[in-house]
Amino acid sequence: MKDLGALMKQAQAMQQKLQEAQAKLAETEVEGASGGGMVKVTLLGSGELKGVVIDDELMRPGEGELLGDLLVAAHADAKRKLDAAQAETMKQVAGPLAGMPGFPKF
Repeated sequence: MKDLGALMKQAQAMQQKLQEAQAKLAETEVEGASGGGMVKVTLLGSGELKGVVIDDELMRPGEGELLGDLLVAAHADAKRKLDAAQAETMKQVAGPLAGMPGFPKF
């Protein structure tokens, strides 16, 4: 029975670490850019789009299609960075358990 008690303590500690990691990730902001920085987007840890910055040069008539493409690319860049930050946080918290089937993801 002693081993079961120790296992329960470890599980509770892991749960606490996961909750702390989730709170940290919720506060995370990442920026993605495209077009040499002409378009920038900011994503929150939840994946919510927080902001968009567009260079004035892209606001000219006829630039709509290019602007759309750059927005999509900037979002993809930010999403990659967010995914990497989440994976790194999980790796720090869960160690070798991260990525295993049934293990919580953010």
